[in-house]
Amino acid sequence: MEKVEDIVIVGAGIAGLTTSLGLQKLGIRSLVLESSHSLRITGFAFITWTNAWRALDAIGLGDSLRQQHKQFYSNVATSTITGHQTTAMSFKAKGKLGDHEVRCVNRKLLLEALANELPSGTIRFSSKVVSIEESGFYKLVHLADGTIIKTKALLGSDGVNSVVAKWLGFKAPAFTGRAAVRGWINFKSNHGFEPKIFQFMGIGFRSGFLPNDDTGVYWFLTSHEEKEIEDDPAKMKQFVLSKLANAPDEMKAIVENTELDYIMLSPLRYRHPWDLIWGNISKGNVCVIGDAFHPMTPDIAQGACSALEDGIVLARCLARALLTKEQSGESKEKVDSESEQYMKIEMGLKNYAKERRWRSIVLITTAYVVGFFQQGDGKLTTFLRDKLLAAFLSGLLLKRADFDCGKLSIS
Repeated sequence: MEKVEDIVIVGAGIAGLTTSLGLQKLGIRSLVLESSHSLRITGFAFITWTNAWRALDAIGLGDSLRQQHKQFYSNVATSTITGHQTTAMSFKAKGKLGDHEVRCVNRKLLLEALANELPSGTIRFSSKVVSIEESGFYKLVHLADGTIIKTKALLGSDGVNSVVAKWLGFKAPAFTGRAAVRGWINFKSNHGFEPKIFQFMGIGFRSGFLPNDDTGVYWFLTSHEEKEIEDDPAKMKQFVLSKLANAPDEMKAIVENTELDYIMLSPLRYRHPWDLIWGNISKGNVCVIGDAFHPMTPDIAQGACSALEDGIVLARCLARALLTKEQSGESKEKVDSESEQYMKIEMGLKNYAKERRWRSIVLITTAYVVGFFQQGDGKLTTFLRDKLLAAFLSGLLLKRADFDCGKLSIS
C-alpha cells in the first residue's frame, strides 16, 4: 500500500517534533513516523540552557515549561578526591545576547507539550522505517509493516542508529569507551534542595544532581569504566554509590532511594567532527537533524538543546523554500512543477545544512574536550581539571549556550 505525503519526519524525538510543530505554525503539514507504540521517554530530564529557551520561545512553549521547572542560579563542582570545591559559577552573568537562563526540563513533559500542539494524526506510531528508495523527485519510505510512503521531503530525526543518516552516507557514531548512568527520583513532597547544579568529580568519573522542580531530582554519573558497568539497575546503583563514597550523605541518599525502574545506562557515542565537515547533512530532498545529525557526549549538556535549535532552523529554511510572503502578510504555498518543488526543497535543506554545520562541529568538539578533562583518570588531567582549568571548562558551558537560533518566520 502506497501513501503520499509532502513532508515525512522519521522519529518523534525532540528534533522531529520541534520541526513538525515549527512547520505547522508556518502553515505546512508534515507526517512524523515513530517506530515505538508511544512517545519514547528516555533519559528522564536534561539541562536546558539559554539557547534552548530561545528555541522554546520561538516555538511558543517557553512560558508554559518555565512554570513547571525551577531556574538554576549557579553550578557548584566539588572534588571527591580532596573534598574541596573546585568551581562555583553563577548563571546570573550576562551573555553577549542577554541574560542566561538555565533549568532542568523533564523530557516527558517537553515531548508531550510538543505532541499536544500538533494536529491529530500527525504522529504515526509503530512505524519503523526499514529502507529508503529513490523515485524520481520523490523518496519512497518503506516501513516494517509493508507500507510505502511517497514523500517530497524526508527529514531524519531517528537517533544515533539513524536509517536516514546511513542513507546519506554517514558512518555509525563512534563509541567513546565511556558510559552514563542516569536516574530520576520523585520525593512526593518538597525535597528542599537549592535551585543549583551540584557536580562531583573523581578519578575517571563525573556526577551531577539537578532538582528540576520542588519534588523531582535528576542525577547522572559518567565513567570511563563502561565495561565494568553491568546493564542491571541494581548493580548500576551500587556502582554509582561506590564512586560517590566521599560525596555528601544527602546526595548518596538520592541515588539510594531512586527506584530501579528509574535508572538507565547509556554507552556514550559521538560523530567525529570531520564527518560533518565532509559528510552530507543534506542530499537532494533528504536531511538529518538531532542525534541522527550530531550525536555528542553529554559533557556540555547540549544534545537536546541543539536538537531544539535544529528544529527551528529546519522549519524556517523549509518554509522559506515552500512558501511565498504575500503583501497581506499571509503565507501561501507556491504552485510549482515537481522539478521546481524538488529544487526549492533541495535549496532549503542546503541552507539548513549550511547554517547548522559549524555550530554542530563546535558543540561536538567542545563536549569531547570538556569530557576528556572533566573525567580524567590520570594524575595530570585530574590536577589540570581541579587546579587550573575548572573555571575555564565551566565557562565553556555558558559560552556555548550564548546562542540564538532565530525566530520562526520566513521574512
